Amino acid sequence: MLAKVIWHGKRIALAGLGVLLLAAGAGAQEWRTTSSLINPEAETKPFERYSYVNPEAPKGGTLNSAVFGTFDSFNPFIVRGTPAAGLTYFGGMLWETLMQQSPEDPGTSHPLIAEAFKYPDDYSSATYRLNPNARWHDGTPITVEDVVWSFNMLKEISPQHNRYFANVTEAVALSDSEVEFRFDQGGNRELPHIMGDLPVLPKHWWEGTDSQGRKRDLRNPTLEAPLGSGPYKIGSFRPGSEIIWERAEEYWGANLPVNIGRYNFDRIRYTYFQDDNAEFLAFQKGGIEDVRRELSTRRWSQEYDFPAVQNGDVIKREFTSTAIEPMQAFVFNMREPRFQDRRVREALTFAYNFEEQNRTQFFGLNKRFSSYFEKSDLASSGLPQGQELQILEEFRDKLPPELFTQEFKLPVYDSPQSERQYLREAVRLFNEAGWEIQNGRMTNRETGEQFQIEFLGASPTAEVITGGFIANLRKIGISATLRIVDTSQYIQRVQNFQFDAITGRFAQSNSPGNEQRDYWSSEAADIPGSQNVIGIKDPVVDALVNKIIYAKDREELVATVRALDRVLLWNFYSIPQYYQPTLRYAYWNKFGIPEKQPAYAGVDVDSWWIDPELAAALSAKY
Repeated sequence: MLAKVIWHGKRIALAGLGVLLLAAGAGAQEWRTTSSLINPEAETKPFERYSYVNPEAPKGGTLNSAVFGTFDSFNPFIVRGTPAAGLTYFGGMLWETLMQQSPEDPGTSHPLIAEAFKYPDDYSSATYRLNPNARWHDGTPITVEDVVWSFNMLKEISPQHNRYFANVTEAVALSDSEVEFRFDQGGNRELPHIMGDLPVLPKHWWEGTDSQGRKRDLRNPTLEAPLGSGPYKIGSFRPGSEIIWERAEEYWGANLPVNIGRYNFDRIRYTYFQDDNAEFLAFQKGGIEDVRRELSTRRWSQEYDFPAVQNGDVIKREFTSTAIEPMQAFVFNMREPRFQDRRVREALTFAYNFEEQNRTQFFGLNKRFSSYFEKSDLASSGLPQGQELQILEEFRDKLPPELFTQEFKLPVYDSPQSERQYLREAVRLFNEAGWEIQNGRMTNRETGEQFQIEFLGASPTAEVITGGFIANLRKIGISATLRIVDTSQYIQRVQNFQFDAITGRFAQSNSPGNEQRDYWSSEAADIPGSQNVIGIKDPVVDALVNKIIYAKDREELVATVRALDRVLLWNFYSIPQYYQPTLRYAYWNKFGIPEKQPAYAGVDVDSWWIDPELAAALSAKY
């Protein structure tokens, strides 16, 4: 879960009432507003606004943004189609969720469409109470019926939501303002709060007809601008090329604490590019992209020397974040038999020379991942001990023996001899797995076929990421190639698991829970659109995911996540790549920016605003 909370329901102590006491205790509940699974102090302090925002920030102006790729749909909840920028399967700028996850406090949520929620001590259900002022952009009230309909539809059509809400059996309207979500079992302390991530959609709009009299259907892609409830609505668009979001003047939640000092731009315009270099040239020119998150260390180090940077009109700035770094890694499709042998995956790991790549391509600015939960107390390290060891002991006979006796270490190419050493080890492991080099080709001893890997990418950046690795793989007789396809084809192929290898990303929160099913579970491995792109089907992983979801407290959660992390690493399900230790941004000097940005997210551009004097000065020069 992106942000999670924990509350302890009150128990009513009535001496001598026996069974009645238990019934009262199980049903005792109290309404909650701000809540946190990690920081109990956040629950006791009145929440008036985020601490970093400027409550007097002026509204107005346009934020120009650039996007790589294309779009052909305004429906982000289904596998078909590529949704437009500004839309996500949690709603994005158009639709709101019941609660909002905090950008400054991990595991913390605040009221949005729902003004409060409650649940019993056994975590067997959750009840949300809607804000009576909540409205759609057409002025229609947001109703409990909308919430129930949204839950049912998303469970039906959205692979992500189907697994995220897997233990939720039904949503029931208790009154005009309250909806209860019922669970198939108790004990999941996170599940009542997960329901706050439910995006609420307008039933009356989706069940209506468009201007041509055709019935709308949430099961299909659409380019009709949908009705929303959020801070922005779709103003205009050109399919695949541009979408302009306009701040909704009628937005019902403008004065909610979560929105004070935020969503200050009158318009947000996204322009699409098919070439990353063209996008960067557009940024240099101005007027097309105002704020750029720079992911290329080469560019950051060498190419921000154009005139606008030299004269101070474009500012380079690095931000820091306390959030877990999303794991970026080479992912091999285990649905293909040749990747199912752990020895093969370990051999491939030995062939990746991160140090050379970091030195020659990244100017030494990147760091390598050593955990799926990097930069957090959830990351495994050293040898398993304490509660983590106790958890892993249950599965000892199903785990690699080294997991218990060796600290997990990735190969380090730190000397001229390293390449020969590690490639020799890779060849040895391939040999154990039934492959040997014959006439310069890594060949299967039984079938005579050569080991092949086709890396799939969506931009020229894939050449930078894979180039050195492909070269090393070829040195040991593997037929390794790179295929670059357009963004739409890439998304469709990944969603349907039609690839050998890709660069995958696995975003995590400080309080993992139900979403781990989507990443690693056996069930998700066979569902198109799931995040289990690797295709993991491992009973130990399934069991650990289940233990995470039903962890009784933070201590047990941390120990179990570390165990999962260690199992994923020692099974070599991916080859960890690298991350940037800071968030590197370049932006045109037209913004007012709060003195500090949220510690957890690192950057919240929604808290920035257009400074009229700075914007006018730029307009006069460009």
